[in-house]
Amino acid sequence: MRARMLSIAFGLAIGLTAAAAFGNQSAQHTPGGDAPPVPTLRRGLNLSHWFAQARSAHGYNQEHLTTYTTASDVALIRRLGFDHVRLSVDPALLFTPANVEIVQRDRLQELERAIRMIIDADLAVVIDMHPTPDFKKALARDDSYVERFADFWRDLAGRFAGLPVARVVFEILNEPEFEDRYRWSGVQAKLLAGIRQAAPRHTAIVSGHRSASIEELLSLEPVRDANVIYNFHFYLPQIFTHQGAAWGRPFWRHLAAVPYPSSSDNVAPVADALSDDVSRLLVTRYGYEQWSGARIRAEIQQVAVWAKKRNVRVTCNEFGVYRRVAPAGDRVRWIADVRTALEMHGIGWTMWDYAGDFGLVTKQSGQIVVDQPIVSALGLGSDATR
Repeated sequence: MRARMLSIAFGLAIGLTAAAAFGNQSAQHTPGGDAPPVPTLRRGLNLSHWFAQARSAHGYNQEHLTTYTTASDVALIRRLGFDHVRLSVDPALLFTPANVEIVQRDRLQELERAIRMIIDADLAVVIDMHPTPDFKKALARDDSYVERFADFWRDLAGRFAGLPVARVVFEILNEPEFEDRYRWSGVQAKLLAGIRQAAPRHTAIVSGHRSASIEELLSLEPVRDANVIYNFHFYLPQIFTHQGAAWGRPFWRHLAAVPYPSSSDNVAPVADALSDDVSRLLVTRYGYEQWSGARIRAEIQQVAVWAKKRNVRVTCNEFGVYRRVAPAGDRVRWIADVRTALEMHGIGWTMWDYAGDFGLVTKQSGQIVVDQPIVSALGLGSDATR
């Protein structure tokens, strides 16, 4: 790893809170000759709980990093018809604020091995920086932390700058959780500049300031870099997609059998079974909102209009349904409705996720069992087991 170079003068020129770095500027091509090849990100799958969100008692130990996702997994993903994966990476695996250089070299080697394994399987890979909430809070309030993280991004991008530009994409930060969208605009510009120092031709992914929602995307001014893709996540309506989840809104964990599509009649049994007045109101409201494929298409059409007006590329690199208690057939229908709405407007997608709680597969007694109805909902091929 090359020595760390703190670019303080450069950082001052960028200005972390300077909205002008983004504001009211049309997208411009990055310098450096002909436009680079555009990565194919049409149909993808998230690889979670591997280099981020580890659930094992030992965390990110060697055994976890080498066995959680294997060559058999990525081969299956390619065989099913996916063209890319989004690899979540917690920067804390590699980065410490006290020393911006990548110091966890064993973990870096495992990350390099994983990325090459994915590319060798004929898949593109989005390297998704996916930190914990505390990490994001530090970025939101501490300029020096942003400086160090930008230097880290420069060093990490430099590690992979030699890999094909059509195969490796850098996603600046997953769901930033910033309250101040102008602050996030400056931070995102700074982090993108760090990537560009080392990888001027690789595509980067940018997003809105909190949860990468459609509303946040529509409020985002295009960055001054043409080689980026604008990203949003889609989990609407969350009362359906997150029923039974133990995080997020407290009442989600008490929900089960919430149907999709919704109507006043079909949600009534669920609402009547709830003892909490607020929960019952929200479920009832979900019914008379009449969520369906038409409602989903109307939401996603707003993204398409925004992108066309600004002549930019967009992707939806998270969507899915928590599968533990959602009605299986309704989950299939929701995923099919979202996928077809995205494809109707030429928007690439990446489902959340491969083998987690929103997953496409389960692993049972050493066997990978594919949820074939979900594969069909995604418009892909079939391979029931491996």
